[in-house]
Amino acid sequence: MASLHYTTAGESHGPALTAIVEGLPAGLALDVARIDRELARRQSGYGRGGRMQIERDVVEVSGGLRAGRTLGSPLALVVRNADASIERLPVPGNARPGHADLAGSQKFGALDTRAVLERASARETAVRVAVGAAVRQLIEPLGVQVFGHVVELGGLACGPRELPPPAEREALRERSEFLCLAPERDAELRALVDAAAADQDTLGGVFEVRVCGLLPGLGSHASGPERLTSRLAGALLSIPAMKGVEFGLGFEAARRRGSAVHDAIDLAPPEARRHGRFTRRSNNAGGLEGGMTTGEELVVRVAMKPISTLRRGLDTVDFATGATVRATYQRSDVTAVPAASVVGEALVAFVLAAAHREKFGGDSMEQFLAAVAHYRAQLDAL
Repeated sequence: MASLHYTTAGESHGPALTAIVEGLPAGLALDVARIDRELARRQSGYGRGGRMQIERDVVEVSGGLRAGRTLGSPLALVVRNADASIERLPVPGNARPGHADLAGSQKFGALDTRAVLERASARETAVRVAVGAAVRQLIEPLGVQVFGHVVELGGLACGPRELPPPAEREALRERSEFLCLAPERDAELRALVDAAAADQDTLGGVFEVRVCGLLPGLGSHASGPERLTSRLAGALLSIPAMKGVEFGLGFEAARRRGSAVHDAIDLAPPEARRHGRFTRRSNNAGGLEGGMTTGEELVVRVAMKPISTLRRGLDTVDFATGATVRATYQRSDVTAVPAASVVGEALVAFVLAAAHREKFGGDSMEQFLAAVAHYRAQLDAL
């Protein structure tokens, strides 16, 4: 079984963020400019703070690539920090509510919140976006399209009543400062963010990731950790500030009877067949049943809490005196839900690429694609 996995290193204000990706087959043509475009998207969105004015994220590939193609060895990705000031920054004298500061300090047995917050920072997600942008190039030639967009901000729904066809979604999203599919709502959303900024407050929201073109049978029912539901949810909840994940109908499914939830199965007419003879009449499950893909569109939504760093600060305790003080303000955003949608898109792409590697294996792209073609033929014959 081919295992696609990665690890990251680096701190928010350290010299760089680094990722090592293992398990990509040899011979994958890697578009590095595509990775840079995804990094730029992560830095976009109305409501971002001063850090995004400093950083201009681009990726350096320092290993695993030759003549633009992967070698089958570990792929090393580096995103440099322009604000590499970790050795000069002071240690805050208090713990900020909503952050990892206090629990992390208690974990290590020292009131050094700088040692915690530098790694806990969402800045680390920049290199994870680079990872996702690289590995999604493995599955996109198979017809897999991964698409994230914002559907709610600060309690205001900003998704269209009906989603446009997949071919039209990207252009529509790029018209919005909030990476949503209703750019006509941008003025309302800007006013919402401006009001929160004036109050020295922050906003959360909800984003959705949709994936078209998936084959059925990716993932496994055999054990909990192998189920794609658990793997996708775990990946998405690993993003700082994420508080909930739902698939398809999500929590609404708990409010309905089973007859109004589960998706009836039909034989697809020959002209409408995508992945064999079978299809679902609806997609309330969001493209997953028994921890495996069904071949229908994958639909997952993620709730993000308001950013914990408040300019006005909440009450906390001064480490030196024990007195109640306002939490130290660290440079931050009013909202980062649009950026979170880009990170979520990248992590969904990674989990799905890993599921493809596990099912189809292969040391080279030629072997990988041959295994996919064999499985497609098997589905047609079943």
